Amino acid sequence: MEALISNYWWVLVALLCIVLYKYILRFLFGMVIVPEDRIGLITKKFVLLGSDRELPDGRIIAIRGEAGFQGKTLAPGLYFGMWFWQYSVTMEQFTIIPEGKIGLIMAKDGSEIPTGNILGQKVESDNFQDAVKFLENGGQRGRQTAYITSGSYRINTMLFQVSVTDMIRIQESMVGIVTTLDGLPIEANQIAGKLVEGHNNFQDFDAFIKMGGNRGLQPQVILAGSYNLNPWAIQLEEIPMTEIAIGYVGVVISFIGKEGDDLTGVDFKHGNIVAKGSKGVWLEPLGPGKYPINKYIMKVELVPTTNLVLNWASARSEAHNLDKNLSTITVRSRDGSRLIWT
Repeated sequence: MEALISNYWWVLVALLCIVLYKYILRFLFGMVIVPEDRIGLITKKFVLLGSDRELPDGRIIAIRGEAGFQGKTLAPGLYFGMWFWQYSVTMEQFTIIPEGKIGLIMAKDGSEIPTGNILGQKVESDNFQDAVKFLENGGQRGRQTAYITSGSYRINTMLFQVSVTDMIRIQESMVGIVTTLDGLPIEANQIAGKLVEGHNNFQDFDAFIKMGGNRGLQPQVILAGSYNLNPWAIQLEEIPMTEIAIGYVGVVISFIGKEGDDLTGVDFKHGNIVAKGSKGVWLEPLGPGKYPINKYIMKVELVPTTNLVLNWASARSEAHNLDKNLSTITVRSRDGSRLIWT
């Protein structure tokens, strides 16, 4: 038995090397293999040279070689120099956002969000896959305006926390009323923010902020469809569209806008009839149809436009019965003749 072991000891060593090759190569060369469906998160235990390289106060992610959680991650592949006594590498799965969902991002490190704002503004970071670039570009700590859509991402979870939520869907014949949670204060004497364009139905909230969008009720509504809306930035209320039936027009009363010129003329004072888009009663009514009206900033009064016949003869009434209490009217002309209106 001893002779057998002495002759074939190298076989046992070879088997051990095959089984433990990862640990041996890690010990000798600092080799790390990151699988195709994983990301390597690095923790640096200490700094060999430059012991004064410590993280700044308030920071938890290292981007310049300091000891601690590293912003740099390892993509799938083969790496050397990751000595086990200096580095700890944790394998994490990719962040998967399913179809019909979006990923909300909370940054655990970064600059302070400016006073008056509640969300961190977007900076270039390859959809939050480059933590170093996020921090170098001034990314802010806290909830982010930007989000990630359906797909697979290499997210450094030591810096970013991802929450998955549903896309917003507005049903047919419905309209979405928007209230924003961040932005500039609403102007004095107004109940809603000013109208701004170019934010793709509030899906690009950073564009909304950069163009001076206001915090609070918005005049713009969202029509039927599916939208990537950040619930940390936007609250949405879904209501039916305003319907004007045939035989009616809709007189619009707007509670927002600039004070318009009264268009009723010199013979009728205090009518407050204004042009479309101004505050007051619009001169131009809405015809029959469905309209995406924001009920909080506008009111629509239905006015009948059908011909209405009233019968003034006694004991007679039309089908609508609006004249059932009317009776013959007797008047006298200037010359005293007796006239009867029926």
